[in-house]
Amino acid sequence: MIGVAALWIGVLLLGGGLALDRVLVGSVESNFDNQLNYVLTAMIASSQIDPDGEVLFNRPLGDQRFLEPNSGLYWQISGKGSPVYPSRSLWDRTLPVDIDRTYLKPHFRDVDSFQGEPLRLVERTIILPDSDTRWNFAVAQSTETVKQDVKELRSTLLISFAILGIGLVVMAALQTFYGLWPLRQVRLAIAEMRSGRKSRITDPFPEEVMPMVGELNALLDHNEKQAEEARRHAGNLAHALKTPLTVVMNAATARAPDLDQVVMRESTTMRRQVDHHLARARAVGRRGHAHSRAAVWPSLESVERAVGRLYEHVRLDISGDKHAVVACERQDLDEMLGNLIENAAKYGGGSVFVTVEECEARVEIQIEDDGMGIPEIERERIFARGARLDTGKPGTGLGLAIVRDVAEIYEGGITLEESEDLGGLLARLWLPKAAV
Repeated sequence: MIGVAALWIGVLLLGGGLALDRVLVGSVESNFDNQLNYVLTAMIASSQIDPDGEVLFNRPLGDQRFLEPNSGLYWQISGKGSPVYPSRSLWDRTLPVDIDRTYLKPHFRDVDSFQGEPLRLVERTIILPDSDTRWNFAVAQSTETVKQDVKELRSTLLISFAILGIGLVVMAALQTFYGLWPLRQVRLAIAEMRSGRKSRITDPFPEEVMPMVGELNALLDHNEKQAEEARRHAGNLAHALKTPLTVVMNAATARAPDLDQVVMRESTTMRRQVDHHLARARAVGRRGHAHSRAAVWPSLESVERAVGRLYEHVRLDISGDKHAVVACERQDLDEMLGNLIENAAKYGGGSVFVTVEECEARVEIQIEDDGMGIPEIERERIFARGARLDTGKPGTGLGLAIVRDVAEIYEGGITLEESEDLGGLLARLWLPKAAV
């Protein structure tokens, strides 16, 4: 950042310095020419022809340098067929004028006929009263003074712009260090968290940095929550597997005659527990995706086709918002809807009705059937792992438990009610609406 700032400042100052140099040097040179033209005009205004035909001044020119030899300021009047009238400062030299050319307006040019003394010359052709001669009036001045002025001007510009550039670069460096200093503080705070001295970034920071600090703390909360969930799931799974394994080991140690039945029964129990915790683990892992979204209607149609092949006698109707989108992974949404609709088809009387409604911040999916329903006192117990009210049909008793756990992972939920239209069970599942 400092390098880019220094480069940009250098480019701007160089461009500005060149432009200012051109303007100021042009102004100095223009002022120099104006002074020469002023002297030329004054000399023409005071010239006249005497009775002998010579050019005279009716009043002396004010600059004393015209009287000092080799002073650097000269004038000369020349006419074709007439003698040359030079200033005393020319001494034995003459200005290189062309009397054969006519200059109706002041004509400026640089001449170097005087060795070691470059001149700026202005000349003009005038016909004086009482004379038919075309007189060439010329004024010349050494350019050493203007060159010295330009040199001092450029030196002042260079020093000023150098100081300005250094000051701007120093200011940019200080601004960069000061602006990035909070990020260094964040880095130190992260190092302290990694070493275990802190758990969160709590130091005050500028408003521009606080959103990043907030997001970082939120990420830490999210990671800790996931780690805690993973530890809890691992503990729950270990506890759930401990009892069946103990039963199997005791039966094997005692050489029980029904060992094979015990192994099969307890293995089924362990499989249910593993399936349940794997489903939760998958949902927790996929929840970390910030842009998780799934369209409800295509998922319902997919589940409808699968359930229709398993339960051909069941009539399944779907209605509601076809454009609803939830903040959930498609695989988890399919698993939740599949469990709920399959339960409705399995335990219902042959009719299943699904309604999709979109509220302000969530999408609600209602699954109704015309079965016997679930008594109100049993509706909470049915969510327990392995709980089943109808043991006459195949199943593991984990469907509703998985649905509730996965829905809660996505900050949703599920409730069981009585269907007013069909008279059976109404499962009301809601999930957060996906951001547009």
